[in-house]
Amino acid sequence: MSRKVVLTCAVTGGGRPHPRHGAIPITPAQIADSCLEAAREGASVAHIHVRNPETGLSSDDPALFDEVVDRIRATGVDIVINLTCGQGALFRPDPEDESRPLPGSKIYPVPKRMRHIERNLPELASFDITAGHRQYGTFEAMYFNTPHSIRLMAKRFQELGVKPELEVFDSGNIVLAKDLIAQGLIDGPPLFQMVLGVKWQAPTGIEPLLYQRGLLPPDCLWGAFGIGPEEMPILAHTALLGGHVRVGLEDNVYLSRGVFATNGQLVARARTLLDCLGLSVATPAEAREIFHLKKQDPRKE
Repeated sequence: MSRKVVLTCAVTGGGRPHPRHGAIPITPAQIADSCLEAAREGASVAHIHVRNPETGLSSDDPALFDEVVDRIRATGVDIVINLTCGQGALFRPDPEDESRPLPGSKIYPVPKRMRHIERNLPELASFDITAGHRQYGTFEAMYFNTPHSIRLMAKRFQELGVKPELEVFDSGNIVLAKDLIAQGLIDGPPLFQMVLGVKWQAPTGIEPLLYQRGLLPPDCLWGAFGIGPEEMPILAHTALLGGHVRVGLEDNVYLSRGVFATNGQLVARARTLLDCLGLSVATPAEAREIFHLKKQDPRKE
């Protein structure tokens, strides 16, 4: 029997939408529809950010998360919901006085960072075990995520019964995550997600993947993904090394050079690639079992 691989589709990210891609999901309806499209193509998990419907830019409005989650749940379509929990830690220093934040900085206390998790109780949520430089084009900032806030967030995940997907962007992040595990702040088995190719973080390629895999705790669950043109090569490397995989328009907007993709097309290609490697995609029910997820009651009004 072939190994079951959990396939996540990250349907829309928080960066500026590509100006020439006409189908980046923006509104709650579009984001929910993209999750359903990914489910129809066989994705196990939908990873969800939300955007301001007017500007298309990243949003942390919990009402937008509510609408996306409610729309998905109302259809009865089965897919594991994974909400981002990376907002509220962005610091843009004034270059004339770097102690002073520029407009656009958002440093929230932990309860505000996690309000959409509390309201919607997803089975899974991404949890950034990282801090540091961020650059998207000419936009520069610091991701201001202290060990103190990370510990507080870990405790809150435990209280809510939501499994954190430990997103690590470099090798030191893995060391920090292992310290959280040692302190009893992460319920087992821990789930790691390695992000490769973000500017100023771990580079992409088989060597960084192998090195970071060697740092992981022996009994953990893990996955990895690559950015842009490295999306499918990293998927193949990760799957062959025993990990779980991710695709989607958050990470890569192209099907081939100059040809824009949809989330459904990226999921379909990932399934074909995994099939060629002698592997198969886990159903949402199988993903819950593999990841040790708790099926929770929907949000109560």
